[in-house]
Amino acid sequence: MDVKLKGKNAIITGASRGIGKAVALRLAECGANVVIAARGQESLDETVKEIKNKTKAKIVGVSVDVGKLEDLEMLVSTANKEFGPIDILVNNAGVSSQYSFEKQPLEDIEKLVHTNYLGYVRLIRLVINQMIERKSGAIINMVSGSTLCDPVPKTFVTYSSLKVGLRAFLKGLFWELRDHGIKIISILPGVVDTDLTGKLQNITSEQTERLMSCETVVDMVMFALSVPQNACPLELAVINQQTPWTKPVIDYEQKQAK
Repeated sequence: MDVKLKGKNAIITGASRGIGKAVALRLAECGANVVIAARGQESLDETVKEIKNKTKAKIVGVSVDVGKLEDLEMLVSTANKEFGPIDILVNNAGVSSQYSFEKQPLEDIEKLVHTNYLGYVRLIRLVINQMIERKSGAIINMVSGSTLCDPVPKTFVTYSSLKVGLRAFLKGLFWELRDHGIKIISILPGVVDTDLTGKLQNITSEQTERLMSCETVVDMVMFALSVPQNACPLELAVINQQTPWTKPVIDYEQKQAK
């Protein structure tokens, strides 16, 4: 997919590996100036070096905990100083916590809220006025294919419920901002072959071949950026042809109403 992004400035969170890294590489290949954010400085430095060697793009790595407002403010400030106003924001950073709710550590619940919901909302708030002023911009958000399930999957109640709330927020934000020429896009991926997936329960080595590659999700990002200015793919769902679990959608027994 040929998408021209030369001179565009992008922030990608959770970008030292997995989906975020793959997105950063593709945007750099298309000519964008890229700011990548993740918690680990060492892995960021390695990713910056790798992408520079492959693309010769302008790229900066910023160590950030997206669950902390002050870190997000620093991220946007650094991006503005390095490259100028932000044209593309890819909210990708996230954490997971797979427990039955009564066993889920309270600190995990806090981390899920601050990273997977507030991290997205706050970062959007920090860049949105730049986009409103210029009447353009694209905000792409990794939500979750689990939001397509009703009820949400067992042992992912907190995680998926927050993603459902995020999905609702993003839909509303699109309608609020569409007259400003800003695209708000939610991507709902199924199970992707990343380090995060490797920590999930109920998945065997034989089932990993059913996992989607990060590049499959990147293709959705690039499609979102390729459509004309007067169009917005509000939601893009890309789901595994076969779920990697023996039961549909992460081991949830749904009872029929009597």
